[in-house]
Amino acid sequence: MRERAGGGVGAAALLQLMRLASPALPVGGFSYSEGLEAAVEARLTTHEADTGTWLRDQLHLSLARSDLPVCARAFKAWQRGEQGDAATIKELNDWVTVTRETRELRQQTQQMGRSLGEWLKNRGVADERVAVLKALAPAPTWPVAFALAAAQTGAPLREAVLTFAFGWAENMVQAALKAVPLGQSAGQRILTSLIDAIPTEVDRAVLLADSERQAATPMLAILSAQHEAQYSRLFRS
Repeated sequence: MRERAGGGVGAAALLQLMRLASPALPVGGFSYSEGLEAAVEARLTTHEADTGTWLRDQLHLSLARSDLPVCARAFKAWQRGEQGDAATIKELNDWVTVTRETRELRQQTQQMGRSLGEWLKNRGVADERVAVLKALAPAPTWPVAFALAAAQTGAPLREAVLTFAFGWAENMVQAALKAVPLGQSAGQRILTSLIDAIPTEVDRAVLLADSERQAATPMLAILSAQHEAQYSRLFRS
């Protein structure tokens, strides 16, 4: 028997996950730095070492306690029935919307969520869950939309959330290359350190109880609010 690619993930599902993590996915992720550009402006990140520390802290303190557990729970909710568990999906989407601490961070998750919803709709694959996603008000959010796209691949939960985390890491490293700025080799070293940290954070996020999920990151919120009025910037967040 031929070995399945990705340690239990079929080749077709693995390739679909790779597409979802790709910067070429037409959701506009490359245009956001999630506060990193403001951190550079404030001289909190000026070189490879402190940029790597900043991003690992963001992974641990922010992503692993908010978007990763939301993505994991939404992934399971989308798998329940032909239309998914709409009540749980709405609850998760509302949580992401209200816990975004600044206008630009809220706009980011909504713009990327809408774009992925349109992409899923335009693929021409019959799936009633896409209509449920697009009907979320005021807009689908990124982790909830990504969870549906990942569920469509047929991949297991852990691999889906790993993909979400890697897509975030790659995007943030690309932002760092432009904003700090860093060279390609430095960027790859930072990405390697994030890749090393991601599996543990994903395993923790998948098991996180709803009562433990939180999105309070005061320094990131302050920097994001400052970025909204930053005079010169490359990124939308």
